[in-house]
Amino acid sequence: MKKYLLIILVVLSACNQKKSNVPVVGFVDAFQDNTIEQAKIGFIDALKKNGFDEQKGNIKITYRNAQGSIPTLTQIINYFISEKVTLIAANASLTTITAIQKTKFIPIFMMVAPTPALMKVLNDKGESPANLFGVAEDLGYIDTSFLLIPTIIKPKGAPIRVGMIFNQAEPQSAEAIQRIEQLAKKNNITLVSLPVNNSSDAPLVTAALLNKNIDAFFANPDNTVFASFESIVKLCNQSKVPIFTSEAGLVARGALVAYGADIYQWGYQAGGQAALYLKSGNTNNLKWEMVKTRKKVFNPAVAKKYALTIPSGFEPITP
Repeated sequence: MKKYLLIILVVLSACNQKKSNVPVVGFVDAFQDNTIEQAKIGFIDALKKNGFDEQKGNIKITYRNAQGSIPTLTQIINYFISEKVTLIAANASLTTITAIQKTKFIPIFMMVAPTPALMKVLNDKGESPANLFGVAEDLGYIDTSFLLIPTIIKPKGAPIRVGMIFNQAEPQSAEAIQRIEQLAKKNNITLVSLPVNNSSDAPLVTAALLNKNIDAFFANPDNTVFASFESIVKLCNQSKVPIFTSEAGLVARGALVAYGADIYQWGYQAGGQAALYLKSGNTNNLKWEMVKTRKKVFNPAVAKKYALTIPSGFEPITP
């Protein structure tokens, strides 16, 4: 009996040792959303492309979703730190910021997030956190997206009135609204914007905005907008107000047109970088990158609904 017990202990020890050698990815979404979900799919596909596959047993992905709760998000990050995950895959800006605040040592691979400068996480020397990697985006593409509106909607006489909602708690959203305010003034566009605190408030705020006689709704890069987008689409359609956006993923969900990042490719790019770290075991040759793949897309059904002509060079996209 002692002999058998010894054998069992040896086997269990070997299994635990084998398990400890398998890298663990702590992947966290800030909230449940069909658009940012594409980034997770892209990230995991990139790992598989580079040979890291849970079915092969050479990697473990521990997935958590904060469901829009900041306390839950903090608990998730703390759990990953306590479990000593190999890396943290941070999907969306709030996730990235929380991870940066909680750990200075575990590599963080961000996606669907603005640059460190826009997230205001630079140190006194203007340097980004040493453990921050992955893929970010600046706000330059928003200019191009926003200025699509006057090329497609051309009301006679009065300036175009464009409505927006934004969450002041989100760094990229606060930066975006300031940028768009200046852009609107320079291009004779009247901007009507209202703040929103969370996705549950979004329908009421959107309804209030639509009562202000706007010609178009602009969906900016805001996680609150992402999470409540179906409600926004329904309300805008009822008021016959087309939605423009800088996020290609929102076009398939009911926006008219966009020039912006491909969310799947954004995650795929971040996953490719994470794979390089897993292969080498160090981050010596890594640094965060700008997103590489942007798309010009439009929704044919929405264009037909509003009888609007889309400029050439835009790729049709459907749900």
